[in-house]
Amino acid sequence: MAMTIALKQLDKDLPVPENAYAGDGAVDLRSTKDLVLKPFERALIPTGIAIELPLGYAALVVPRSGLAIKHGITVVNGPGLIDSNYRGEIGVVLANIDTNESFEIKRGDRIAQLMIIAVEQPEFKIVEELSETDRGAGGFGSSGVSK
Repeated sequence: MAMTIALKQLDKDLPVPENAYAGDGAVDLRSTKDLVLKPFERALIPTGIAIELPLGYAALVVPRSGLAIKHGITVVNGPGLIDSNYRGEIGVVLANIDTNESFEIKRGDRIAQLMIIAVEQPEFKIVEELSETDRGAGGFGSSGVSK
């Protein structure tokens, strides 16, 4: 089922984001500029679009798996969160985590993906105790590496 989202094309020479394949979970975001990311360098890259999300939805900027595995390129604050009331240009904070190789980005290159998700507006209720579970307060690494 398709959802209609208002999109302002700030860079009309770049294609409007779309799914590469039917059923994809996200659309590609493109760079509006050329740049080189040296090892361990990061940059905020404009995408040339702004969107108007309906209330009750948010967008996540997520890395592209091919860039991650082949070149060590990732979204630093991944996922980046775009709230429904944000109307500015979508930017992607990319980082090159490759230890040796620089990565060249050309205008129009697909640099990240945009995923639309439904979100609930939480109402917090103060309680004295939380219900018990098998996990309890076990956090980082509490389940071990293997069972």
